[in-house]
Amino acid sequence: MTNLTRLTVLGSTGSIGKSTLDVVSRHPDKYRVIALTAQQQDGLLFEQCQRFQPRYAVLLDEAASERLSKRIAAAGLDTEVLCGVEALERVSTLPEVDAVMAAIVGAAGMQSTLAAAHAGKKILLANKETLVLAGHLFMEAVHRSGSVLLPIDSEHNAIFQALPRSYAGDMKQSGVSRILLTASGGPFRNTPLSDLQNVTPEQACAHPNWSMGRKISVDSASMMNKGLEVIEAHWLFNAAADDIQVVVHPQSVIHSMVQYVDGSVLAQLGNPDMRTPIAFALAYPERIEAGVAPLDLFQVARLDFTPPDFARFPCLALAYQALRAGGTAPALLNAANEEAVAAFLERRISFLDIARLIEAVLGKIASVEIEALQDLLDADASARAAAREWIAQ
Repeated sequence: MTNLTRLTVLGSTGSIGKSTLDVVSRHPDKYRVIALTAQQQDGLLFEQCQRFQPRYAVLLDEAASERLSKRIAAAGLDTEVLCGVEALERVSTLPEVDAVMAAIVGAAGMQSTLAAAHAGKKILLANKETLVLAGHLFMEAVHRSGSVLLPIDSEHNAIFQALPRSYAGDMKQSGVSRILLTASGGPFRNTPLSDLQNVTPEQACAHPNWSMGRKISVDSASMMNKGLEVIEAHWLFNAAADDIQVVVHPQSVIHSMVQYVDGSVLAQLGNPDMRTPIAFALAYPERIEAGVAPLDLFQVARLDFTPPDFARFPCLALAYQALRAGGTAPALLNAANEEAVAAFLERRISFLDIARLIEAVLGKIASVEIEALQDLLDADASARAAAREWIAQ
């Protein structure tokens, strides 16, 4: 047991969670799943419990939790079913857990990820909202507890791999001049601007390169996803907004790059498969097989790069604006976007309304300095209320 990495997977029924368990299943001698969590997909969570036999299974939905408890008991599994936000924090901080995969989408994953940081766990961070909302508090907790933080987003994982191993957050001292954050441009990179008003949720969710959940797919289509990643890169690598350049790269083969003062540019390449960064983080500093096909450069044949079009993707411009404003502005941005995307997916607002709503919320609610977690929770609640009011008009 001492040679095993003991793992909690927050959001095990989502795309990142499922990919994590796929990698784990390939290395039963290296990993032991202690806890799995989900929002309400009790059917899939039960299947995962049967396969990985965790000690704990957590659901946020009470009815789903009751259904799972009955199925677990009927199957004779030695898994304790827990329910609620406090249970998420409990399984993130268990003494027997070595590493936490933080893969709950949105602000809902923030507090359990923060709890893991305070507890000094190795954190595999796929929940970018934790850094967008609470970057200062989260990084402070990581440094204070000695927690190891490894980014799972393919772009930040690529940057991590391309930076010097000794990088300690000082770009100048490390000879780094710029971070080049690649973006596919999503499904609407070449769509006539006049057609964007009539975009449907189905079109927005049809990403050309990646298989992702609906919310993150819409964020990719609006490039808000890249905007959130700019803010995430700021906190992860201690980089100013002006030192993070977004580069549209439609093939999604180069996952990001680091530019050095001597003229070198180091890039990490690979097929667009999240199991690569997951496997890298799980095994760091070693490497393990991830089930990913090797990159065929002859098949790729060409690599294209263009600057982002801020007129086409105003959400990206709004994210840079929020980063420069600081304080609670990124939390306001994120909350407004979550409400806007949910309304778009329910066909209550148009695709172009997403950016209009976010801009309206940022203009209505002033950003304030962050003294404690409550400041972020208050900002999140205020932005959501303002967004819902805008949607209802």
